[in-house]
Formats: sequence, structure tokens, C-alpha cells
Amino acid sequence: MPQRGRPRGFDPDEALERATEVFWRQGYEGASVSDLTAAMGINKPSLYAAYGSKEELFRKAVARYAEQDMEYARNALAQPSAYQVVAALLRDNVLAVTRPDRPAGCLSIQGGTACSTENTPVAGFLAASRLAGERALADRFTRAVADGDLPVHADPAALARFVMIVTEGQSVHAAAGVTRGDLQKAAQIALAGFAAASGARLPEHATEVA
Repeated sequence: MPQRGRPRGFDPDEALERATEVFWRQGYEGASVSDLTAAMGINKPSLYAAYGSKEELFRKAVARYAEQDMEYARNALAQPSAYQVVAALLRDNVLAVTRPDRPAGCLSIQGGTACSTENTPVAGFLAASRLAGERALADRFTRAVADGDLPVHADPAALARFVMIVTEGQSVHAAAGVTRGDLQKAAQIALAGFAAASGARLPEHATEVA
């Protein structure tokens, strides 16, 4: 009698890693359950038993992505000045969206910027995740104002939105095949724009994006 459920040797973490890549390449709607189970090396009952549903699997994939692939963003927020925060974020974002061992672009962008009505919660979940990152950046800039690192007239929310628009746009262009070198040139312009618009204090040796 054939076995049902999890196949022998099923590794939930490894399977989730494979699912993450499928969602990253194909988006939430483009990734069928059959695509996912084939990549994960499991059957449909195993997927539902281990992860609940396709949407729950996707949410777990995004959480894993945020923990592992977005660590650079958390590291950037820890930089000692607003200018260095943005320099690190722009530099490492370009590296992250052009990694040769990963799909080009960003899972949170490719995953579901456009979804059908029935999948509106997925698009909303991704939008909320991106906005949380924007708020964290705005909070960091607010602290920079309080510390005198940014002038009192600086607008932390607007500056954070500008930086996020750049990083998200870079992801879209990376997925379209724009090279790392060309993205780094654009990031350097964005860094200069941030410095000019914010009045940020520049370190003695201004950090390059490349």
C-alpha cells in the first residue's frame, strides 16, 4: 500500500528554502502548488500538513527571506550616521538584488506587486512588510535629527520614502537584467541626492556605494 504524507528524509527548512526560490522567480500567483511540491521534493498532502496552505507557505518564505536575505538592511540601520546608513543600505541592496546564487531582484517585490482580487491579502501583506521597513528607516532618521546628525528641518518620513523608492526600483531593474555596475552608478547618484536634500553630515571620507 503506497505511503501518504511526508516522504522519508523530508527537511522542512530545506524545503522552505526551495519554495522561497520558486516564489522569488515566479511570484505568488505564478507559482502553482505543483511547481512548489516539485521543487520541495514533497507531495501535496505533505505541503498542507507542514505549512497549512500555499499562502501560509508564502508568508513563511517571506519571513525566512527577511531573516536571511535582508540582514543587510538591519546592519545598515546600525551605522553611526544617517549618511552611512543610506550608503550601506544602497550599496548592500545592489549586491543583494544581483547575487549570482539567487534570483535577480527582491522577493517582496517579485512576490506579488500585482495580484488578482482573490489574492489581495497577499499583496497587502507584502506592502505592509515594505512599509514596516520604511518606518524603521524613518525612525532611524528621526533619531539622527535628535542627535544633531541631521538638521532640525529634515523630514525623516520623506527621506525614508525616497531611499525605499530607490531600493525597490533597483530591485525591479535588477530583475529586468540591469547589471550590478549600472545599478551601483544609480545608487551613487541617489546617495548624493540624499546628502543634498537632507543636509546630512558627511564623514571625513564619504562612503562610496560601489
